[in-house]
Amino acid sequence: MKEADWKDARAPPRSLEHIAVTMPGPKRKLEDRKLRVLGIESSCDETAAAVVEDGRRILSNLIASQASLHAKYGGVFPEVASRRHVEVIDRVVVAALEQAHLSFEDLDAVAVTRGPGLAGSLVIGLNLAKGIALASGLPLLGINHLEAHIYSLFLLEETHPVQFPVLCLIVSGGHTELILMRDHGDYRRLGATLDDAAGEAFDKVARLLGLTYPGGPAIEQAARSGRAEAFRLPRAMLEGTWDFSFSGLKTAMLRLVQRLQPEIREGKPLNTAHLPLPDLAAAFQAAVIEVLVRKASLAAREFQATQLFVAGGVSANQSLRTAMEQAAPCPVRTPPAELCTDNAAMVAAAGCYRALARQGDALDIDVLPDWALGVTEGGGIRQP
Repeated sequence: MKEADWKDARAPPRSLEHIAVTMPGPKRKLEDRKLRVLGIESSCDETAAAVVEDGRRILSNLIASQASLHAKYGGVFPEVASRRHVEVIDRVVVAALEQAHLSFEDLDAVAVTRGPGLAGSLVIGLNLAKGIALASGLPLLGINHLEAHIYSLFLLEETHPVQFPVLCLIVSGGHTELILMRDHGDYRRLGATLDDAAGEAFDKVARLLGLTYPGGPAIEQAARSGRAEAFRLPRAMLEGTWDFSFSGLKTAMLRLVQRLQPEIREGKPLNTAHLPLPDLAAAFQAAVIEVLVRKASLAAREFQATQLFVAGGVSANQSLRTAMEQAAPCPVRTPPAELCTDNAAMVAAAGCYRALARQGDALDIDVLPDWALGVTEGGGIRQP
């Protein structure tokens, strides 16, 4: 992989006690030292590295995308993803350091996604981070991928400190979750999808309609000229819970397409020329957005959130952003497009706050493909 394909987006590890930095907020002591963390992300199909300073300022942010490799499958092929990570991850990390004009000696810690995600992909990034920590003496920080998505919202240009509690909607290809963030590192998992994640539903419906991968942008593009009211699709609100379900909507779309084009039941290929693709895309998108907006806005009101964070790949959807801003009872914060999908800047940002809390990890940690972001009885991230 050429650098042009990247998106610009032996001693024991040192103790975290050496860190003293300037951070936003009244509890931070003013010091000359800047906290610089290298972030590494390989949880799925993006190989990424970044350097972030003080949890806010991005010094570099590179992503080697695999989208073109997986497009023919209509989704991520895990073995292909793992092999591609092996091929490019070292060069991505070197390039991120070069872009930041830093060396390992200029860093204070290395943060890496530990989970959740694809085990074969996670292990590539984690092993590289362990090697860097072992060779350089830098502290190792294993980061929860969902927590990292939340910290993408801390990388915005604005300098206003975040007031807690914050209601976080994490919506991506692998996750749809409502998290109440009561402080840094203090989370309560309110609800999550019981089946397909919203982004996964977008991908599967896009494949059903003969659209390109990834499905989210393809459906959003097609829906711009469509009429959402042309077809009435189900909304699974799951009243009395904060959970989500999109499998029924996906099945309803399949039945609708089969009704519009009965010959596909006989194994004949889909003839998209005879389908109202814009209307189908608009109706599906509207159904997903309505559920996400209603659940998130009700939860924000119920838990008296000061802000509503929307993060993850699906948060790039402009219709979702507009609808959420109109319905939410509090200000809505969304990341810029380049920080919506998986990236290492958000991992490094989360690592900065973990470093400040003196929460380093040993070199014998393993990946956690099903690592939940929530609370134990005493608070904090649920550990195995």
